[in-house]
Amino acid sequence: MTIEVRVPATSANLGPGFDVLGLALGLYNEILYEEADRVAVSVEGEGAEGLDTGADNVVSRGARMVYEAAGRRFHGATIRCINRIPLARGLGSSAAAWVGGLVAANAALGSLLDRDAVLALACRAEGHPDNVAAALLGGLTVSCAVGQRVVAVSLPVPAEVTWVVLVPEAQSSTREARALLPSTVSRVDAVFNLQRMGLLLAALGTGQTDLLGLGMEDRLHQPQRLPLFPWMETVRRAALEAGALGCALSGAGPSLLAAVRGAAEPVGRAMEQALRRAGGAGRAFGLPVDTAGATWNPAGPSPVSVSKEVET
Repeated sequence: MTIEVRVPATSANLGPGFDVLGLALGLYNEILYEEADRVAVSVEGEGAEGLDTGADNVVSRGARMVYEAAGRRFHGATIRCINRIPLARGLGSSAAAWVGGLVAANAALGSLLDRDAVLALACRAEGHPDNVAAALLGGLTVSCAVGQRVVAVSLPVPAEVTWVVLVPEAQSSTREARALLPSTVSRVDAVFNLQRMGLLLAALGTGQTDLLGLGMEDRLHQPQRLPLFPWMETVRRAALEAGALGCALSGAGPSLLAAVRGAAEPVGRAMEQALRRAGGAGRAFGLPVDTAGATWNPAGPSPVSVSKEVET
């Protein structure tokens, strides 16, 4: 039986919510998965030239994790990856691969693991829960580590807001971007981000989208990453001047995410032009919020049914 899985792109942080907030977006990777006697992976689209096509492929590794957690022997699988999420751009391509492999293998095993267990494995594999929680649950997710546990809640987002993503041609390393962050921060900066994240969640929850500009400000990771993306502030200002409600680095970058009420095209065009004037190149497009998270066919009991609190 072939399992078909669809996993959304995700944007983490949204400005102040470093390693806390994740947003699922309507851009998808698809995986066709079938149990086999050995691992054989094919990749189409993003990463077709460079991703591993053997047992070290992330989708395959995620599948193996499920079998091991379920106490089953993993013999192999035939895996076809149809990738649309750009790699190394801050849009959760790694999280989508882990979640895709986990969900596909769990479905093949008849959903032996509930969503708690699937999310726990995804968090352990990815190293932090923001992207994987959004990829699995959909919507705007808030993740909180409690010792060895993670609590993840998915919240609705106003439908009137379109999210414009500027994807530069240049890739970026998450490890390199994290290496720029200090191990401690000042109380002033911590309070600044707490206030902004609270305002961001309140603005989205009440539909007061005019407050998103303030709510998406940050002092904990974006200023520190300016050496990697010296054009970031110029592009952000261009987005706001073109009508964006707010704009922030998407995950560890280099993509930028802008919240827009109304037409997305003028904001996307302004971001592309600002990046070009700064010596870079990229493309911008508007995306809706994905509310379903990871889904699979054929129809049957969902391998990711109910979850709020998970072990990692």
